[in-house]
Amino acid sequence: MPRAKNAVASRNRRKKILKAAKGYRGGKSRLLKTAKEAVERSLLYSYRDRKKKKGDFRKLWIVRINAAVRPHGLSYSKFIHLLNEKDVKIDRKILADLAVTDPLAFSKIVESVK
Repeated sequence: MPRAKNAVASRNRRKKILKAAKGYRGGKSRLLKTAKEAVERSLLYSYRDRKKKKGDFRKLWIVRINAAVRPHGLSYSKFIHLLNEKDVKIDRKILADLAVTDPLAFSKIVESVK
């Protein structure tokens, strides 16, 4: 086997992986090979879920808007359709926030659209 002469760089590479695996259970935080696999997997999950988070929040906003317009005799889809017809440019995030924090203002928006 040839002599390895790059101790500083290879040690830093290993330390970087083990530092990223800190808090993992068992050998995943101590053994280089399993730690590397676990870190790579976690990076893939975090990349995927950063994209997924946007859809999750959109779903949450839709549920909140739907729950808030039901007492006014509308469904979510009819409400959004009426908003588009009246050319009201308020996004779902703001509508959901209004529905939760300021129901009076939200009900005024619903009545103005009806």
